[in-house]
Amino acid sequence: MSIPASTSPKRSLSLGVIFLTLYIDLVGFSIIFPLGPDLLKHYLEVDGHGGLLGALLGHINSLARSLGNESHLPEVLFGGIISSLFSILQFIFAPFWGALSDKRGRRPILILTVAGTAFSYLLWVVSGSFWLFLLARLIAGAFGGNLSVATAAVADVTTRAERSKAMGVVGAAFGLGLVTGPMIGAFTAQINLLDRFPHLTSWGINPFSIPALFSLLMSVINLVWIHRRFSETRPPSARGVPGETRLRNPLRAILTLNDSRIRGVNLVAFVYSIAFVAMEASLVFLSAERFGYTAWQNGMLMGFLGVCSIVTQGLIVRKLLKTVSETRVLGGGLILSALGLLLIGFAPAPIWLYVGVGLLALGSGLVNPSTTGLISLYAGADEQGRVLGIFRSLGSLSRAITPITAGVIFWTLGAKAVFLGAALLAIGAWIAGSRLPQPEK
Repeated sequence: MSIPASTSPKRSLSLGVIFLTLYIDLVGFSIIFPLGPDLLKHYLEVDGHGGLLGALLGHINSLARSLGNESHLPEVLFGGIISSLFSILQFIFAPFWGALSDKRGRRPILILTVAGTAFSYLLWVVSGSFWLFLLARLIAGAFGGNLSVATAAVADVTTRAERSKAMGVVGAAFGLGLVTGPMIGAFTAQINLLDRFPHLTSWGINPFSIPALFSLLMSVINLVWIHRRFSETRPPSARGVPGETRLRNPLRAILTLNDSRIRGVNLVAFVYSIAFVAMEASLVFLSAERFGYTAWQNGMLMGFLGVCSIVTQGLIVRKLLKTVSETRVLGGGLILSALGLLLIGFAPAPIWLYVGVGLLALGSGLVNPSTTGLISLYAGADEQGRVLGIFRSLGSLSRAITPITAGVIFWTLGAKAVFLGAALLAIGAWIAGSRLPQPEK
């Protein structure tokens, strides 16, 4: 039986503390984003075409030849596979960490997962070979449960009436972290320790050790911050309730959710996430191919997307949800996203590309807090971590399967096919979302 949700807010922890916890973590997480092609080039030079990397690239090149595009697909598929391995581990472990935080408390699980993430960055610092770099990414994925646990803490410290508005804090931290991290990654990647200290090669130091060190530093700062400022939000009386925390098949956990409302909003969020990740995986290729955008111009475009998302989730959605229900905000966000995706895919000029990106950012800024808020409101107080962990794991699953699929479609059928398909997915999510009931507060 679920423990009734409290009707009064628990102010043992401020949303500002949770925001900074998420922001610091996401900066460290996203530093690696712009480094994919250079990482591939580096490890090819180090490991040659033999061993694990050689075998992986051999399969990738064979697939690219069978799909009729050997010029772009190998790089796209390599980056997609590395990203997918990370996301698959998150998909498996996010429900586990969320459920464990229901039983043991949010703070100790956050400390454990951030410590595990820090260890993965330490391995990256000394990843002189591809297999060690791959191991570092797998460990980072396994310990990547911070987002679901911190989101559950938001549910712990807010009333039902303000829950969805507060979830905008999670989205704003996510957006700001994903804007800041890649910029830091691109800048720090220009500094190569081996230029001044070539003897450090024997210790595994590599050209990307500075970005890795910065990620490690962010995780250490986060550990100190959580230890000093992140007070426990889950009271002892609420812990230890009966429930499953042992790691099982996450798909089974999703399919056996008892509440049809929770299953419904999970479906909406998952379908929408596939559409959004398809855009993320394809946008820079579209702008470069159609408008000749350079890396700097693509960085500005992604920065514009991030800033629009931050403004929407940090400001607009918080005001909107004071007077408009979560289900209506969700529906509006899905329609805006579909329009934005169509505009991006068929943009005849850069100005229309920016208009489409702006509409999509506005739409996603409405969708994400609404779905997270609905999940939290549908769930009982004793299962926030588990249910939000399952919710986040579905997002990881979409990131595991979509980049490779979107890349293959882009380089075989073209950009319009990717964005038309993504827009149709957003419309499908809108149809499914229209059946969701508004929860009581």
